[in-house]
Amino acid sequence: MKNNELKEFLDEKVFLYNRKSFIAADPVSIPHEFSIKQDIEISGLFAAVFAWGIRKTIIAKCHELMALMDHRPYEFILNHSPTDLKSFLKFKHRTFNTTDTLYFIHWLKWYYSHNDTLETAFIQEGKDMYHSLKGFHELFFSLEDAPDRTRKHLQTPERRSACKRINMYLRWMVRTDDCGVDFGLWKRLSPANLICPCDVHVDRIARKLQLISRKQTDWLTAVQLTENLKKMDPYDPVKYDFALFGLGVIEKF
Repeated sequence: MKNNELKEFLDEKVFLYNRKSFIAADPVSIPHEFSIKQDIEISGLFAAVFAWGIRKTIIAKCHELMALMDHRPYEFILNHSPTDLKSFLKFKHRTFNTTDTLYFIHWLKWYYSHNDTLETAFIQEGKDMYHSLKGFHELFFSLEDAPDRTRKHLQTPERRSACKRINMYLRWMVRTDDCGVDFGLWKRLSPANLICPCDVHVDRIARKLQLISRKQTDWLTAVQLTENLKKMDPYDPVKYDFALFGLGVIEKF
């Protein structure tokens, strides 16, 4: 497929899947249940971190967690008492267990006690997305009691991970358009600098369309994919995540 044909093909798929009807069956539906900025950030972070496996299960576990926070995650994070945490002791999503849940809550309380938005946790002035994600990972695990086991739930490019889930979270928070799926809450990070979330479905379709040539799937693969997507839209390359994901999961292309 020629470059102009590929762009036209993928633009059509973006138009097809980047719309509100996409929301209900996707983890992005969780932050869409909220209107307060911090509620969107917190619920979105958990939804992205939980996003591996069957989407219905991911969404169900997110609903369970939000219910434990009385559907007011920001207020809960800031004002919960030790007694309030007892109800989380049995919460688990796959390998994300009580230790992980309690540390996420602990870190978020510490962070929001000093900051108004999670966006600043990703800001590395003059640096690329590699350093933004690396910096966030280091900040997240900077507290004295950070458990080693929780590190596997927040990826970092420093370990060569493709960082699919955190890149998806950034897509939700940063991308802005009139389609109603992504929020565009964060203005200091640019959509042009985002890295495409590279899960197994996106990876398969991207290889089929010759947008990836690397054998393995790691950070450099996600960067290679994004660089090729930039040839079609340098200002918003990650919008093509909708096309690749839709082709892989919905159309079984």
